Amino acid sequence: MTIGDVESVGRRIVEAVGEAVVGKREEVTLILAALLADGHVLIEDLPGVGKTLLVKSLGAATGLEHNRIQFTPDLMPMDITGSTVLDPVGREPTFRPGPIFAHLVLADEINRAPAKTQAALLEAMQERQVTIDGMTRRLELPFLVVATQNPIEYEGTYSLPEAQLDRFLIRAELGYPGADAEWEILAARAARRTEEAQVAPVVDRPTFRGMQRALEDVYIDEAVGRYIVALVEATRRHRRVRVGASPRGSLALMKISRALAALQGRDFVQPDDVQRAARPTLAHRLVLHPEAWAQGVDERVVVDECVAEVPVPSTTPESR
Repeated sequence: MTIGDVESVGRRIVEAVGEAVVGKREEVTLILAALLADGHVLIEDLPGVGKTLLVKSLGAATGLEHNRIQFTPDLMPMDITGSTVLDPVGREPTFRPGPIFAHLVLADEINRAPAKTQAALLEAMQERQVTIDGMTRRLELPFLVVATQNPIEYEGTYSLPEAQLDRFLIRAELGYPGADAEWEILAARAARRTEEAQVAPVVDRPTFRGMQRALEDVYIDEAVGRYIVALVEATRRHRRVRVGASPRGSLALMKISRALAALQGRDFVQPDDVQRAARPTLAHRLVLHPEAWAQGVDERVVVDECVAEVPVPSTTPESR
């Protein structure tokens, strides 16, 4: 598969998802870029803005087997990974896989489950495997997790530690639709005469895997790579930041930048790609000083300040 194929197929996927999730083309493109970069996504936003619908629509459009896990305070690790049970017919131990055994897993309201259950999911995210009853079972690739959480409701929730937030390639948000987009949502619902918005498959799993592999052909010039490093270093020096982004953040920024370039039909990364990816890739990896947190400073604003501070390299396609 070529980069041109990634651009054309990616556009069709975004358009298909856009039939269900109206007015969120940029957000859908960003999340698709993260999935193509083989990364996990955390969507943090208010209830009712379409987080679950977006993930289900992406699963349908990409032809990936997808499962939804509703996180609750009583959810146990085995409810996610599966367990070994006694077969009532053969009287033999039989493994029954849990919902984690899918290509795209929606972890809905991940912050409602206790730390032990969160850890079971996050271990699978990092290792692409689960260990059950002393036996390690590999998860079929692609294995991608999109988790959601509500940023305004804290009663009965368990916040994700910073080290676990770092496992997500990006943190995204959808926000409220504009007035025209919201009317389009109402009109589409009235026209289809049913609650469910059907999204037709655009690709199958092997094609999606081919799109993921094609990203390795996207060239990144040394000047752009050093620009990424400088942005990450700027987060570590910022006066409001206690802990800046790690080298994992640099790698994440490079991966997302390459995916965004490919979705625009380019086989090289421009500084614009890096700037577009900086906020969703780096903000959730920062730990602010307590006084900054008390003043209500947002990590996204800190990333924007770092982007404004670091000089942009001048590169052209000919530099390849």
